[in-house]
Amino acid sequence: MALAEASLRELVAEHYDSLYRYAFRLSGSAADAEDLTQDAFGKAITRHAQLRDPTKARGWLFRILRNGYLHRVRDERRRKFVSLDSVGELPAEPPESPPDIDPARLQDVLNELDEPFRTPLILFYFEDFSYREIAEQMDLPIGTVMSRLARAKGYLRTRLTPPAADD
Repeated sequence: MALAEASLRELVAEHYDSLYRYAFRLSGSAADAEDLTQDAFGKAITRHAQLRDPTKARGWLFRILRNGYLHRVRDERRRKFVSLDSVGELPAEPPESPPDIDPARLQDVLNELDEPFRTPLILFYFEDFSYREIAEQMDLPIGTVMSRLARAKGYLRTRLTPPAADD
């Protein structure tokens, strides 16, 4: 049974924007984000029978898109590795107000992160996924998701926060 045209329109209308944002944050490129989003919806159409619970369509689509992104990265053999070992511990007190951050600079720093750290960060902060949803999405324990989020946040903080001026 083919996915009804009305159901397809509904699926695209409801999830296109968030899927595109996720693809853009993963890839760092509008053209790649458009391709990834289109590919994800194309695969969703051909694999619609795999979606047993329509209330979980959002997570299912995000997983399809992420898998497509990972396949693309592997095919292109252009992995970037950033060691997060040097990040250290997070400060106990956050600054009074977060600094203004240029969106292009943020995307550049996101692109520096290895995918296992970038994906949970994007899903949590940009797409409002819960720890549990991210864990299911990435097939990881919740503790690993929390750890990766903390390390990725620490890395972003070191790269995006201007050094403190000496008084």
